[in-house]
Amino acid sequence: MKRWLLIFIAALSLAGCGYNDFQRLDEASKSAWSEVLNQYQRRADLVPNIVATVKGEANFEQETLTKVIEARAKATSIQVSPETLNNPEAFARFQQAQGELSGALSRLMAVSEQYPNLKANQAFRDLRVTLEGTENRITVARNRFIQTVQEYNVLARSFPTNLTAKVMGYPPKPNFTVQNEAQISAPPTVDFSAPKK
Repeated sequence: MKRWLLIFIAALSLAGCGYNDFQRLDEASKSAWSEVLNQYQRRADLVPNIVATVKGEANFEQETLTKVIEARAKATSIQVSPETLNNPEAFARFQQAQGELSGALSRLMAVSEQYPNLKANQAFRDLRVTLEGTENRITVARNRFIQTVQEYNVLARSFPTNLTAKVMGYPPKPNFTVQNEAQISAPPTVDFSAPKK
């Protein structure tokens, strides 16, 4: 009887210490992370088709294409695993590589506006719409991940569950950050002068 009483008391203390919440939120963050990776992979899979379509346009800026290809290669070369969620340095490298690919693709789309034949190409237009949809999916997946990590980190830093976090090995997880925070905090430069021809 005494043994069952001790087990019951231990179960009550574990329930009140947040252990089950850590389990739930850790799994939720891993699931959300998997969806982020899934959407990034979807985007990476689109890049070769976009590059092949753009290469068909005569005189397209080779430097822009090269940057997209290099950014994709870098983004897909980073090995990611659930452990990446607990390694701030690996997480930052992954985030930087994905940011570089986003920037290269944005530049490619901006440059493509200068090529009427490319803009009229149905395959390119379809790929562009698919890319825009994928970027939206990435945003949704990242937002879900950010929310689950926030809930987990609040639990890991709040008292008394922070004691459980220390004892059971649940450190706070890194989260997505704004890479160009200094740039976006500066006011934009507005130039209403006529474009030079």
